[in-house]
Amino acid sequence: MMKQVLAFAVGVVFVTAAQAAPETYVIDNAHTFPRFEYSILGRLSRENKFDKTSGSITLDRESGNGRIEIKIEAGSVNTGNPVLNKIIRGREFFNTEKYPEISYISNDLQFDGDKLIAVHGLLTIKDVTRRVALKITDFYCFSQEAPKINICGAIAKGTVKRSDFNMGKYAPQVSDEMTLRIIVEAENRIEPESRPR
Repeated sequence: MMKQVLAFAVGVVFVTAAQAAPETYVIDNAHTFPRFEYSILGRLSRENKFDKTSGSITLDRESGNGRIEIKIEAGSVNTGNPVLNKIIRGREFFNTEKYPEISYISNDLQFDGDKLIAVHGLLTIKDVTRRVALKITDFYCFSQEAPKINICGAIAKGTVKRSDFNMGKYAPQVSDEMTLRIIVEAENRIEPESRPR
């Protein structure tokens, strides 16, 4: 999150006015952190993350809609423990060798004025697709002057059941319900105007 803090500190110009046309932002992998959290024996909470994310976000503020397409490299799951990484990448869970990609696609964005507050889309894990709603918090957009970049970020949060995606092993000792939390930042780079010849 250091990038945002520095940007605010140098007095960047916020993007608050409604845009005349849709804007497409490319997800910045270095500042995007998909996470999933579950409990063990109803007491211990464990949060893990993925290290590789790509995709795009299109915001149409005029119509109050847009499109989100997020792709997560399933094999980039990072628990902080090499042994647990291997287990979670295995056949009983993400089975990353056979299903290398997790995706979330939405054409149903909900705005409150100029602020994105919710997304309704399709989450695909292991070739199983379920409709999942994500609540959006901490949504922000701002502009950086040099180089000229528009940046938007947010935290998206929702819940799913592991068993819905054929990953229900060890339930209920390990909770079937998982909390998804995606900290995302995306960029729209503005090309400099061409100089007259």
